[in-house]
Amino acid sequence: MGATGQAADDGSVLLDELRAAIGRYVVLPSEEALTAVTLWVAASHVQPALQHAPRLAVVGPTKGCGKSRVLDVLHETVHRPMMTVNTSPAVVFRVIGKNPPTLLVDEADTIFGPKAGEKEDLRGLLNAGHQRNRPAWRISGPEHKPTAFPTFAMAALAGIGDLPDTIMDRAVVLRMQKRKPGERITPFRSRYSVPELNALRDRLAAWLVPLRGVAASLVPKMPVEDRAADTWEPLIIVADLAGGHWPAQARAACLAMTRNEVVRDEQTTLKTRLLRDIRRVFEQEGDREALRSQDLLAALVQDADAPWAEYGTKGLNAYHLANLLRDFGISPANHRFENGRQAKAYARNQFLDAWARYCPDPAQPSTPEHVSAPARPAKGKPPAPPSGALPVGPPGGTAGPKRAR
Repeated sequence: MGATGQAADDGSVLLDELRAAIGRYVVLPSEEALTAVTLWVAASHVQPALQHAPRLAVVGPTKGCGKSRVLDVLHETVHRPMMTVNTSPAVVFRVIGKNPPTLLVDEADTIFGPKAGEKEDLRGLLNAGHQRNRPAWRISGPEHKPTAFPTFAMAALAGIGDLPDTIMDRAVVLRMQKRKPGERITPFRSRYSVPELNALRDRLAAWLVPLRGVAASLVPKMPVEDRAADTWEPLIIVADLAGGHWPAQARAACLAMTRNEVVRDEQTTLKTRLLRDIRRVFEQEGDREALRSQDLLAALVQDADAPWAEYGTKGLNAYHLANLLRDFGISPANHRFENGRQAKAYARNQFLDAWARYCPDPAQPSTPEHVSAPARPAKGKPPAPPSGALPVGPPGGTAGPKRAR
């Protein structure tokens, strides 16, 4: 809730209007994503009070997914927008200060890919600027003195394909897709779109700038932990300042979107896939105490939907298996089976810790402690439940998913 009841009512209504305006110009991947973008825009107006500057990663598989249109809308609504697609890194270093701009980076794949070249400094700035008090040191001036340049600034980055893990791990991620037939948006026309969005921007500033001191003092209860909490805390703070249905709606969006990224990581990480497949083999074998290495390998390779038959040059072998599991502290050992014979085998109890940490069983529900507890009491209508099929509970713990540091 805001500093006063009136401020809270105004804030909630204003966020509703901003959310509706953004939704008219872009088709976002989910209702939770639309909520997140709305809060990210609002958080830019209290940025000087924040300890973390969350990134907004606007990514898509191809051109034409609406990534640049998202940046167009952000440019007219965020605090002090600065497009960096054609900006010198040296300029960006000197512009960021106590009241930093909101960086908007189009074609971000050119900064992090093989074509980065002279943009290496900008990449370093974007990596460091997620947290306050992480300056970049450069030799500067005619006397060539070491100089600390502030890096702390919110940034939205749009590009084709995923950005580096160092960015994705610090970002609210929008996975854009091309519009389907029948999905309509309002054309973005400068003569009427820009004044409408600028008016919302000015109202956001009038509401939030006086509340920066209040925002700095809030310690909201978060439904997630670690870096995900660092990234989402500014958005949750704005929701709590607004009150009404926004505190619960923001936390539901946080859970759904972070859960989506965790699930995506699990599905695309080879080692995590291996852990899941090994758990499935043990379950099919009645959760035996141990499985011979050759039996485990045979079961993995025979799975037509798994990548193991085509792993390496001739499929997954004992050396590959041991190498993939080494980082989890899992290795084969001699084991005596019921028939008295010994063989190299993997003991099931070696996997228990890794299964719990990296691929918790989704069949075991858990309820987060702080899903709907805002920093201040809120009033108003309850939010609609999150859309889509994603669960709103965290995967394997009462405090939500943990992002890797």
